[in-house]
Amino acid sequence: MIWVPGEKHDKVLSRILSDDLASRASVISRDAKLLTGREGYYIRVMGTEEQETRAKELVGEDGRVVTGAELEEVVKALKEEDERSLSGMGLLFGGG
Repeated sequence: MIWVPGEKHDKVLSRILSDDLASRASVISRDAKLLTGREGYYIRVMGTEEQETRAKELVGEDGRVVTGAELEEVVKALKEEDERSLSGMGLLFGGG
């Protein structure tokens, strides 16, 4: 998980998505304000270790790797977001 300030988000995300290796991973970006109340954006890169390492290299000084309690908080918020989305889809298609 990577955090970037709002003014650098588009540049960093474009750098990751334009890279031949990093772009093959699953890359999602979320407004930090919606997940944790913080400023900036979280970028999650899920792929091979090599793809994730390359993405972190591409971020460079424009952001930071999220660790510890902050990482746990963001992952929890993303899971809750996914669960709400799945619940909504179930209602939409006649499930639960």
